[in-house]
Amino acid sequence: MTRPTARVLALLEVLQAGGIRTVAELADRLGVDERTVRRYAVHLADLGIPLHSVRGRHGGYRLAPGYRMPPLMLTDEEALAVLLGLVAGRRAGLVTTAAAAAESAAAKVRRVLPAALAQRLDALLATVEFTAPSRPVDGPGAAVLLLLAGAVRDRRPVVVAYRAADGRRSERTLHPYGVVAHAGRWYVAGADSASGAVRTFRVDRITAAEPGTGSFDLPHGFDPAAHVLSAIAEAPHRHVVRLQVLGTGEDVRSRFPAGIVSVTGGPDDEGWVQVRLQVERLDWVPAVLAGLGVPFTVHQPAELQELVRELAARLTASADGVRLGVRGTS
Repeated sequence: MTRPTARVLALLEVLQAGGIRTVAELADRLGVDERTVRRYAVHLADLGIPLHSVRGRHGGYRLAPGYRMPPLMLTDEEALAVLLGLVAGRRAGLVTTAAAAAESAAAKVRRVLPAALAQRLDALLATVEFTAPSRPVDGPGAAVLLLLAGAVRDRRPVVVAYRAADGRRSERTLHPYGVVAHAGRWYVAGADSASGAVRTFRVDRITAAEPGTGSFDLPHGFDPAAHVLSAIAEAPHRHVVRLQVLGTGEDVRSRFPAGIVSVTGGPDDEGWVQVRLQVERLDWVPAVLAGLGVPFTVHQPAELQELVRELAARLTASADGVRLGVRGTS
């Protein structure tokens, strides 16, 4: 962007704040003379911006009431927020308009963005996978997220500085296979130079990233979302729950929240599978187990066994209370 064009857009941004701005004030803000300000104002008018000239002692320029800055003026962070909001809301079923309306709105925003930014956002939207509705948490910076998405698309290594959960810092080269949004967090899965294994990293813990050299091939059949959910399920948590559930592995997995369950082996001779959950709290687990709709056995921990007994007692008491109430009114 040339300096005159940048200043014309800067003039628009100043006027967007509202009110009448004198020519002298605008000249001072933009670092130009008053004649140049008037020329910039003519340029905005030629572009169809509803700019009004106010005459008199306290005159100057103002935008027409109700006018809003076009998407062209969005920063990288703002453009990312708008497009991800549209896409994530539609995929999570939170957008009440027709899918075509959401897609049309996203396309309109994309068309007026600078080409370089539009291409980077396209890479993110083409590579990211959403596995669960989001919750509000602090996310990663747009620059890191966009860089990773472009590297996934183009199969380019990325050199990252990473801060682990325990605070340890390291630098490594990552071959990013996919970016996944899960439960309000962003994750990247890929081959890690430090360990030589395929690992999952939280994107908000990447403190710096820059393009690496060379290229890589994506392993055949690699599923980034499945890998991330498996890594989350295997990560250390406060409680490890071991169960037996009647059903196939695929059916059992579908009955639990994504990212907390792992099923080992196939059904035994009686149709039971071994299930492990890793959770921070146990208080919500009995209700999930009660809603499975299939037989289950809790092997550990003892605390969960007691919580299931307490829930069963409350449900029984409630059922008996309903029956007693019905008989008493008959």
